[in-house]
Amino acid sequence: MTRHLLADDDLTPAEQAEVLDLAAELKSAPYDHKPLAGPVTVAMVFDKPTLRTQTSFSAGVAELGGHAMMIDGAMAGIGVRESVPDVARILGRQAGQIVWRTYAQSGVEEMAAHAGVPVINALTDEFHPCQLLADLLTIREHKGQLAGLRAVFLGDGACNMGNSWLLAGATAGMHVVISGPQGYEPEREIVDRAAAIAATTGGSVALESDPVVAVTAADVVITDTWVSMGKEDEAAIRLGDLAPYQLNAPLLEHAATDAIVMHCLPAYRGKEITAEVLDGPRSVIWDEAENRRHAQKAVMTWLQARR
Repeated sequence: MTRHLLADDDLTPAEQAEVLDLAAELKSAPYDHKPLAGPVTVAMVFDKPTLRTQTSFSAGVAELGGHAMMIDGAMAGIGVRESVPDVARILGRQAGQIVWRTYAQSGVEEMAAHAGVPVINALTDEFHPCQLLADLLTIREHKGQLAGLRAVFLGDGACNMGNSWLLAGATAGMHVVISGPQGYEPEREIVDRAAAIAATTGGSVALESDPVVAVTAADVVITDTWVSMGKEDEAAIRLGDLAPYQLNAPLLEHAATDAIVMHCLPAYRGKEITAEVLDGPRSVIWDEAENRRHAQKAVMTWLQARR
């Protein structure tokens, strides 16, 4: 059966660890593995603005011996000009894998149901699994392990990164805390889904509205933009509501002395994170950005072996 990566819990704990091990191997020898030699074409569809996703996938496909076929989502009109199932059937006959950065999670699920080839969620409004694999790889590099670490996500916990941190962190056996104000909590279904995973891995999930309590003794502190794509009309309200959750030096003082700071980018210095912290000695943000390529190479390699 063709495997896909549509949400973080599509990988079991053992599979997640396998993909992360593979990512580390591919990072250490970036040109030694060519599972996409031929070259295999990877269709990359972008409905949302992109920098890291496009560049990291393009470079990764090339390093794996494949060909990256760029598709402008607006020109393709997926779901408007043609239905998702029809596009899936077309792309599945032209490409060996499909990478889609889009809005609705239902879209990538529908694509996967009809494509006949592996589909990778390169970001939806609900989940960002490729980013989380890059994040976990980065944490392993700096901390040597994942299980048992306390990871705190500050700000809008209802965003795709909050959801993905719950699922992926629980899968890795981490203690994940989402800290944001009332009205910015992740959906209960996601929290329950993550809690069920954590019960099998020794991890835990929690919601904590007090940012100081949340960050206390944290090993990893994460934030993301407060105004995600599609939320621009709510900017003024969001900036006010989320201001107490800014990742700044005084708040970071409550974390463990060797805590690291993460942000999936783009970052807005002076809003969700200060320049002092983003550019400071605890930041591993640029390692995190690079590791998108290595993690995604591992995902494509792993899926290609399971077609």
